[in-house]
Amino acid sequence: MSEDRIAEHFQSSLDGLNRAIQSDELKTTTRAIAGLVADALRAGNKLLLIGNGGSAADAQHIAAEIVGRYKRERPGWAAIALTTDTSALTAIANDYGVEYMFSRQVEGLGREGDVLFALTTSGRSKNILAAIEVAKKIGITVVGFTGTKGESMRVVCDHTLIAPSTDTPVIQQIHMMVAHAICDEVEASLLGAA
Repeated sequence: MSEDRIAEHFQSSLDGLNRAIQSDELKTTTRAIAGLVADALRAGNKLLLIGNGGSAADAQHIAAEIVGRYKRERPGWAAIALTTDTSALTAIANDYGVEYMFSRQVEGLGREGDVLFALTTSGRSKNILAAIEVAKKIGITVVGFTGTKGESMRVVCDHTLIAPSTDTPVIQQIHMMVAHAICDEVEASLLGAA
């Protein structure tokens, strides 16, 4: 371990971002996800987002970019981070268990044609996997955001974005880089190139 932990963190982050930038699979998957989000919003559907901890914050950040704006003035589009309603989260966790806190919301709020962003750096979060199962039954397109330890998400998601890292903070940084690229592409698709 280096004595300069800050420089070491910067370098680790840069290395992860460089791996992401060089991944043709990641770029292709990102383009496909942006296209399906744009198509869903164009059709009047919505984007639902879920995650735990830092991924919950990332879900909220992405929803804000879609509802508010990313870079361009435009109408608000439909996106809901299912991580924000503390009354629903705590009631569901209390009455049914933490593993159902997202699946119950997906069941109640999701509709066929919507898109679900399921963020889990490990790919093993029980409440995320339960929500994916419900989403698939409804006809919601599921996009998994994970890291290299979450390869198993490919089996349960329609699209799986795998950040090339095993380090949670680096995975989350890559997820946000990709999310911003998706937001930029969605705005260009729905509004025309700037």
